[in-house]
Amino acid sequence: MGARIEEVAREAGVSKSTVSRVINGEQYVSSKAREAVHAAILTLGYSPNQAARTLAGSRTNCIALVVSEQGSRVLSDPFFAGVLRGVHAELTGHRVQLVLMMSQQDDEKDLVGYLCGGHVDGALVLSLHGQDPLPQTLVDAGLPIVVGGRPLGASGVPYVDADNFNGALEAARHLATVGRRRIATIAGPKDMAVGMDRLSGWRRGLSESGIESDLVAYGDFTPESGAQAMAELLARDPDIDGVFVAADIMALGALQALHANGKRVPEDVAVVGFDDLALASTAVPPLTTVKQDVEQLGRTMTWRLLAELAGEEGLPPSLLLPTSLVVRASA
Repeated sequence: MGARIEEVAREAGVSKSTVSRVINGEQYVSSKAREAVHAAILTLGYSPNQAARTLAGSRTNCIALVVSEQGSRVLSDPFFAGVLRGVHAELTGHRVQLVLMMSQQDDEKDLVGYLCGGHVDGALVLSLHGQDPLPQTLVDAGLPIVVGGRPLGASGVPYVDADNFNGALEAARHLATVGRRRIATIAGPKDMAVGMDRLSGWRRGLSESGIESDLVAYGDFTPESGAQAMAELLARDPDIDGVFVAADIMALGALQALHANGKRVPEDVAVVGFDDLALASTAVPPLTTVKQDVEQLGRTMTWRLLAELAGEEGLPPSLLLPTSLVVRASA
């Protein structure tokens, strides 16, 4: 009895679906994975006719959503909930199941083993930090993936992102237009593209108006970090009269810190957030913010992955979704 497709996948270090795509001559397989599969077929004496008989059962009709954060954070953060709603909505009618996985550095080997072990047809990867090797590892193994947010540690990996730079640029312009001159920012994490891009947009907006961009503090997309960063900024310069906060959830903490320091919003300090989550309109005062459609992010990531799995040609390598300023009472 000849070798089986599972043995070819194991020998090549890729998933069964990758072996199937190579045998079928499909696109979206890295040259490294394709060479590994061909070498394994030669080594094991695998016959294409045998492959044809096993291909029908090689699809799992299941994809994974991998979030590189602690599980408790994922389940409580409204951003992740919005993305998940979008993923679920796009999967409706496709008869594809979703597996939700939380990735931690110490269990990444097990995660990769599961994803590339024939359990899923592809993966959506979200909230990457730094030069995380996970996307490149999965692509090299031949697993179709789409990343949410611009990945820092991989090249040629399909991704979907919001236009973070121009959104932050518009926020900074707005603060300058309403007459603010000591404008600070509470930026996102230094090891995430979303934090870097929003910080760059804010700096660009201030430079257009000839305003110094020296007042920067960093948070980690939690209310607590927003409050701490705002208190730090006020200690450095009590005359701050405007602040761009790189996420609504951090802006809630910033508003608390401003109130605690006797600052009125927007009379003393104007505040602009980013995301336009539901909590923005119920903040006190209601938050001026940059809107990104979080559910559309989840939908577009899912569409891009399903289109690749369906063999569509000419798909864009990256997609940038528009943002817009929503003006409320805080600025």
